[in-house]
Amino acid sequence: MAYHVPALLEESIRGLNIRPSGIYVDVTFGGGGHSGEILKHLTTGRLIAFDQDEDAERNIFSDSRFTFLNQNFRFLKNNLKFIDIPSVDGIIADLGVSFHQFDEPTRGFTFRQDAPLDMRMNKNSPQKASDLLTSLNETELADLFYGYGELTNSRKIARAIATARMQKKQLLTVNDIDMVLRKLAPFGQEHKFFAKVFQALRIAVNHEIDYLKEMLLQALEILNPGGRLVVITYHSLEDRVVKNFMKTGNFEGEVKKDFYGNPVTPFGQINRKVIIPSEEEISINNRARSARLRIAEKI
Repeated sequence: MAYHVPALLEESIRGLNIRPSGIYVDVTFGGGGHSGEILKHLTTGRLIAFDQDEDAERNIFSDSRFTFLNQNFRFLKNNLKFIDIPSVDGIIADLGVSFHQFDEPTRGFTFRQDAPLDMRMNKNSPQKASDLLTSLNETELADLFYGYGELTNSRKIARAIATARMQKKQLLTVNDIDMVLRKLAPFGQEHKFFAKVFQALRIAVNHEIDYLKEMLLQALEILNPGGRLVVITYHSLEDRVVKNFMKTGNFEGEVKKDFYGNPVTPFGQINRKVIIPSEEEISINNRARSARLRIAEKI
């Protein structure tokens, strides 16, 4: 199994509108799929790649045009400043979990096999998913599962976890949480239910929405006029954040207007309609089915 097969690869690289002498940033290096394609389009240009997962370092390139930083993309601006890059011509982000992270049992990202409930993208982070299940109170758990998993029975989920803790049941592994929540999964929709439960825990463990917002704000600062922002999302929460930001420059989607009533936005929309994988791509890479691509150009 490849470390990661990038979704919408051709469409996203085309969306970057790469100049051979430009400076580009891949904030989610992973298996290097997007970075490798970007390098093919560069001559005297430069590519900087970020990834907080130390496992991604095994995929880095030996290329004088390429720099890898084992950092979370929330530190985008400061890390680029440290290597004397004040502005760039394009930024690409392929959000979500890599094949490697899903398929490595010890990482605990999937409910398909028993493993410790870890879910940390940065293995040096102090808080695991099991820690959240142990430390959050019932109200906090309900808010987590409703806000990040969009689970309508989040209060029942939180109550089941709280009850299990009172009964001294351990919540350390995939099987542990399966045993506690299985009865709450709608019949015939068990897969979808646990996908949402694990999504909620993963987002919370890795602060995915908060850090995405931090990165997007910094991207707006450092992009040169005419520079492209290319983002691939995999669930509605992060897609809504990206959509609103590209459309209005804020996360609420509030359209601001000038004195004459004209909309004021820092971006021009390259694709007003979200780009999704073709049936052919999905048949080859089923995990691409939920990918959504948005592209904007800084005005």
